This record gives sequence, C-alpha cells and structure tokens, in this order.
Amino acid sequence: MIDATVIDLARAMADGVETSRGITEWYLDRIARLDRDGPGLNAVIEVNPDALAIADALDVERRARGPRGPLHGIPVLLKDNIETGDRMMTTAGSLALEGSVASEDSGVARRLRAAGAVILGKANLSEWANFRSTHSISGWSSRGGQTRNPYALDRNPCGSSSGSAVAVAADLCAVAVGTETDGSIICPAQANGIVGIKPTLGLISRSGIVPIAHSQDTAGPMARTVAGAAILLGAMAGADHRDPVAVGGRDWGDTDYVRWLDAEGLHRARIGVGRDYWGFDPRVDHIAEMCLSVMSRLGAEIVDPVKIQTTKALEEPEFEVLLTEFKADLNAYLAQAGSDMGVHSLAEIIAFNRENSERVMPYFGQEIMLMAEERGPLSDAAYQRALADCRRLARTEGLDATLQRHALDAIVAPSGRPAWLTDPVNGDPHGEGGCSSMAAVAGYPHITVPAGMVFGLPVGISFIGGAWQEPALIRMAYAFEQATQVRCAPKFLPSADLGVAVDGKTD
Repeated sequence: MIDATVIDLARAMADGVETSRGITEWYLDRIARLDRDGPGLNAVIEVNPDALAIADALDVERRARGPRGPLHGIPVLLKDNIETGDRMMTTAGSLALEGSVASEDSGVARRLRAAGAVILGKANLSEWANFRSTHSISGWSSRGGQTRNPYALDRNPCGSSSGSAVAVAADLCAVAVGTETDGSIICPAQANGIVGIKPTLGLISRSGIVPIAHSQDTAGPMARTVAGAAILLGAMAGADHRDPVAVGGRDWGDTDYVRWLDAEGLHRARIGVGRDYWGFDPRVDHIAEMCLSVMSRLGAEIVDPVKIQTTKALEEPEFEVLLTEFKADLNAYLAQAGSDMGVHSLAEIIAFNRENSERVMPYFGQEIMLMAEERGPLSDAAYQRALADCRRLARTEGLDATLQRHALDAIVAPSGRPAWLTDPVNGDPHGEGGCSSMAAVAGYPHITVPAGMVFGLPVGISFIGGAWQEPALIRMAYAFEQATQVRCAPKFLPSADLGVAVDGKTD
C-alpha cells in the first residue's frame, strides 16, 4: 500500500482486495511507527478515536449500496484549525485552545463526511497558522511541537500547513486538507514534494475554520498527485449558508475536477513566465527552465518574460489588512464558540501566552498578535484604504491586467526555495523567494506541482490563474506532472543528501 493514490485505494476497495477498515488500520499503524516513533515526524497532532468505527460503517454501506464516490472509505487528515464535530479538539496548535471540542462540523468536514471520507485525525501546524510572531519557526506549535521535513529531518517543512504536507509526503494518509492565507498551502506542499491547490476564495466554505483574515483565508487540498488533489477539491467545493462568500458549485465552482485531468492539457496553452519570481536560487532557476522546456515540448506557447507591475507594492497594505482582520475575525470566532472555550478574545490569548510563556513562548514571542490587538475595527479608514489597495494591486492592476494583456491561460513561476534548516534561535528566514502573495491577496487559484530536487530536497513549479480557473490550472498541472513524474518518496534522512546538487527530469 506504500504511496498508494486515492485512485489506487478506491480501485482496491472496488475489487474487494482492501477494505476501508484495513486501509485505515494501515495508516494508523504507519502514524504510530513514523510519526510518533522512528523518525518522529510530528505531523499528526491527534488521531480520531472513531476512525475505525467510521471505516467499518462505510464498508457496510459499500457492500449494501456501493460507494458514494471516489473518496468513499479514504482516510483524510485535516489541519488542526478545521473544526470537526466529534471527540477531537480544534486548537490551531495553541495550548490556549486545548480542550476545545466543536459542537458541529466545519463546512469542509461536513462535505468530506458526505463524500464518504474517513476523517483520520488532525495535522500539526504552525501555531495560529503562523500569525503569532515575526520570529516564528514554521511547523512548530505549543500543543504539537516541531514538525520535521521527511526528506531531511533537520530541515523545515514550511508552514503553516506543515503537518498536512508532511503527512501526505510521508504516506501517513492518502490526502490531507490544509489552509492558506498567504503561502500556507503552497510553501509546505513544494517543500515536501507534493501537490497543493490554493483555490479561489469562496470555492470552499470557511465556516468552522479558525481564521486569520476573511479576505484571504481558504482551505485547500494537498496530495501526492494532481488527480488526488482534484478529487479532494471536488469533495470540498460547494456552497455553505454559514459562509456568504462560499458560492462554490452554485455559481462559479465545479464539483467534478477529475474530468479536467488531461495529459494533453498544455497543448496550445499560453503560459506567461513570471520572471519577477526567478533569481532567488540559481539551482531552482535551472529546474524551472527545464520545466518551461517540458511545457513547450507539450505544445504550450511560452510568453517570456511577463511582468506583474504591482508585485512589490503589495506587502505593506496586505499586512495592514491581515492585522486588522485577524483581530476582528478571531474575536468573532471565539465569541461564537461559546463559554466552553478557555479564551474569548485576542486580548485573552495574549494574556494566556504571557502567563504560560515557558510552555507557549520558549523560542519566539507574539509580536504579530500584539500589533493586531492595537488595530481598530473593520470600519477604520486605514483598513478600508489598505483593503482597496490590495484588491486593486492584486486583482485589477495585478493578475487580471497581466493575464488579459498577454492573453494568458496561466502564469508560471518557481514555487520557492529548498527547505531551510529549522532554527529555534533565529526562526524562519525572510525574503527567501516564493510566489504566493499575488494569488493569495487576489483570492485567485494557485497550484504547485513537484518539479525537481536540490540536494535531495524537493522544489515545485507553480501555475497561477484568474478567478475560478481551477479547471484550466488542473489541466495544465496534470499534463506537466504526467510528462515529468519527478516526485520521489522521502527517505527520512537526518540531513540533506549532498550527493546531487540538482535533479530534474525533462521527459
């Protein structure tokens, strides 16, 4: 069952070779051996005590009525900021929320259950989705500890959906759900050699997800293949009355992304080369150039270079928006959660962290939370100006203008640099490349696919498109993936393999 895809597992159950219970037991055993013991990946913060009972019930249903769809009986991990109305906690990795059990499913969990998925457990993450400190360590939470990159255990998994990405890469689950505000799906997916999709804002419900910022937050699928990510995306997409922005399949979205898996999907596609995102690492650039050669060989028309004029102007207004929305959205979330929650506001979280600093802040503080607490309400003029600037710079004058000016189907760029060393002293490096911000601020779709290796560490290639263009991006990403097949399973090495500087395939 090693490295089995969703399609492999579904076929095995259809043929009677496997059962959902057997598959679930296999993953639970692997979590015990690799996550808790062995290399100690620390990717899973909690396993679902009801997972085997759910699998048993789905096996009975399959025998009686057949499968609900391709996810029937498939174990899925959810990031620990996504509520599940069961016996598991939802804590965003924070000890301040330890013991918090949701009264009902999030929109994501509800749709996954309806699709027949087995919710296997919760994945570790960067605490508060990496919006606590300017000196944070990605993949670390006070509740879950440090998640480790399975390709080199001393390397960082990136964040904030670190546990989701590591669990998928290390085959602790078939697929997992992450969330992104800016880079939190794309960066860990590329750093752990998997596929990640950050969808259009509103395609997937945000109800029941611990928030950072309503103008950018979204859940998204993480998988070892584009097909797996497409299946999971279709199961999660759809309208939700608890989230007025989640129009889903009702208006613009799709619920069957499998039909867009086309090995000829790059033929006659117009691909713009986002050169603004080159130049951070020559080895990554070399792999990205090989990727362009593959796309050209597969029939894509390469438009090179393509410049997004507003790239450098986004940082300041985006941060202002995130700070203001974090305070407002988190306070609203905590107030709605009810009296059983140990904390009821951002101010109370800050106080809890101070009172428990030895456990909560052994390596880094809460500077971002303190900045957010100083912000006013969403009606403040400074916030309103920043939000308008973000929409103008990322959408109207950014991606919309660039895609239309060059008549592009997608913009392609390196997803990021190889994983850095986990460093509790200095925290994460900054200014290290990556191309997530423009799509994140715009609320537009972004897919990363494995592209090659640098010293045994994965790097990815990104496809970025306009609003609701998930089908086109999936089609192109799948064609690239099928032509290259560069993903390699991790070996759980103690440090990076320095034998081969760059490894990428062009055919």
